[in-house]
Formats: sequence, C-alpha cells, structure tokens
Amino acid sequence: MVRRRLVGRLRDGVSGLKHVVGGLGTSALALAILVGMVVVFAACLVGIGLLVVPGILRGVRFAADQERARLTRWGPALIGPPPLPPTIREALRDSAVRRELGWTAVHGSAGFLLGLLGISLPVYAVEDVTFPLWFRAIDPSLGAPGMFWWRVDELGEALAVLLAGVVFAVLAVLLTPGIAWLQALPGRRLLAPAGDVDLSLRVAELTATRAAALDAHAVELRRIERSLHDGTQNRLVALNVLVGAARRALDRNPEAAADILDRAQDAAELALAELRAVVRGILPPVLDDRGLAGALDGLAAGCAVPCRVDVEVPGRCAISVEATAYFVVAEALTNVVKHSQARSVEVVVRRAGDRLSVRITDDGHGGADESGGSGLAGMRRRVEAYDGRFVLTSPPGGPTTMDVELPCGS
Repeated sequence: MVRRRLVGRLRDGVSGLKHVVGGLGTSALALAILVGMVVVFAACLVGIGLLVVPGILRGVRFAADQERARLTRWGPALIGPPPLPPTIREALRDSAVRRELGWTAVHGSAGFLLGLLGISLPVYAVEDVTFPLWFRAIDPSLGAPGMFWWRVDELGEALAVLLAGVVFAVLAVLLTPGIAWLQALPGRRLLAPAGDVDLSLRVAELTATRAAALDAHAVELRRIERSLHDGTQNRLVALNVLVGAARRALDRNPEAAADILDRAQDAAELALAELRAVVRGILPPVLDDRGLAGALDGLAAGCAVPCRVDVEVPGRCAISVEATAYFVVAEALTNVVKHSQARSVEVVVRRAGDRLSVRITDDGHGGADESGGSGLAGMRRRVEAYDGRFVLTSPPGGPTTMDVELPCGS
C-alpha cells in the first residue's frame, strides 16, 4: 500500500511537471503579448497605437486558444468563443474578449512566475543531487558555484549539497501538482464561455455527437451485414450445395459422398468460426468472463509489439463503456503494429470519479493522422458518441499518445 502511494505521488509529480512546462510556454506567450499591450496602450495615448489594437486582440485570442487547447488535453474541454467582432469598440464590449484580456494579464505575470517556480525545483534537484560528481571540475578562480549559498571545497560539503537536492526533489514531487493547478486556474475560470453561451455550445456539441453516434451505428450495422453476407452466408450456401451433392451421391458413389460430407463439415466449421468472429466484434464475450483488465491483458498478449498494461479500475463500469474502451485499445494496438514501427507500447487505464481514462503510448515514429485511413476517425466517433473525449498527440519522430476519457457513472 505504501509503495503504491509513493508511485502514485511520483506519477502525479511527473504529470504536474508536464502541466507546468506546457503552462510556462503559454504564459511566456501571454507575457510577450502583455508587454505588447502595454506598449500599444502607451502609443494610444499619443494617438498612434489604434491601428495596432486589432493585431493585439488577435494575438490575445491566439494565446487564449493555445491555453484552451492545453487545458482540454489535461481535463474537461474548454470551448472557444465566437470569432472576434469586426470593430475595436464591439470587441472591447464583448465579455469573452474582456475575460481573455484579464487572463492575459494574470497568466502572463503570475502564471509565468509559477511556471518558473515549478521548473526550478526539479532543476535544482538534479543539479544538487549530481553536484558531488562534478564540483571539483569548477575553476576555483571563478569563486563559489553560482547556484549555491556557500563555497564548496570538500566532499563532505558536496554531500550536504546532495541532501539539499533531495529536499528539492521531495518539494518538486509534493508541490508541482499544486503549482500546475494554480497555474491552470485562471484559464479554467476566465477562458470558459459564459453560462448561456456554454449551454448553447453544449447543445450544438451534443447534437453533433448524436449525429456522429447515429452514423457510427449505421457504419457498424453495415460492417456486420457485410461480414454476414460476404463470409458466413457464402459458407452456408456452400454447405447447402455440398449437402445436396452428398445426398445425390449416396446412391451412385458412397465413397464420393463421404468425401463431400468431409468438405461440408469443413465448410460448417468455417461458417461457425466466422459467425463467432462477427459476434465477438459486436460485444467481446471476454469482457463478461474476465472484465476489462483481463480483456486488455488478452489483447496485449496477442500484440506483436511488446505491450505493458496497467489497469486500476475499482469495480465495473457499464458494459457499453468497457466495450468502447476495449475496441479503442484493440484498434490502437492494431495501428501500432501496422504503422508505427514501435518497439514497445503501454496501455494505462484509470478511473477517477465518474470518468474512465485510457492512455495508449508507443515509441514509434509518430506522425499519426486521422485522415490517413488508419481508423482514428472511427475511434473518435465511437468515443464522442458516448460524450467522451479523444485527444491524439503524434509529432513526427514520436512518441504517439492517445488519451481517451469516457463517462462511466459514479
């Protein structure tokens, strides 16, 4: 139990550091725009800055959209506002624009400082922990090392610096998640749409996902129909023909009838196998027999690329949610084998409250594209049909990370 808590705390610290790094990037962008805003405001006082105001507002919207995209990758989706109004006067009256201006001021100042704090803790930790390995290489004529409070000449003092590094490491693990939360708070509060706008956008989003769910259902029915028509039906027709031929051959050539019956038996077995495959494609029986963890272990065991599965899901989710997670992982592993040239893949499944999260990460060459015919668009439709969230991150060179969240009830 203690080991699991330590591993969980370390995982939270690493995740928090990723959040802080991303927040530092958007806060640096917001800081640059904030400086530009100050310059333009000063220019407006003498009447020469009004022409630049539309560009500044577009820059604010761009930075805010980057932060929305970042926060959406790590939590509930933030829906962006309508396009900017055409005139400066209308834009400044727009509540979304005013909220974005306030976010720029807060995130470009406090968010940037929080990002520097969150980054400095692990940097100090690494520097201090490794200090005994390289402190003798410092030229004494340069004085005391710049990052420390005292001059270090002996190994004992260097080991004291190492202990300070351990303290920094513990502080980084404990404080980084909180720093990431504080850094993201202005974006969650100020960049989310107003209540009535949020409701209308949510209705539009649900209408679109409902249409996508109906399309996905129709595609699934067509797939089942093709599988039955092209596979099982043809096998059964062949079986019927072979049985008829065997009946006619019984009187004329009993030995030939026996051979025909053997072929008919083979055709029946193939038809049964294809029918089982179709049934498994509708709802895998292994989910009922072994649960989601066991079903995913079975997928990993059959994957041609070494696959590690880590599932921590207390209790059972709705069977439709487990089936969606199962099919997403199955399709993702198929893509990894076919396209990624990866050497390893990891599947992590967690349940937090009423959300089931699935993350599939591989170390392949990246560059996955939903328009490339690899089934990613179908996976997105299947997830969004359940009001879930699908985020794919696959830069050229890799790694590829697929994050899926599904509502699973409380």
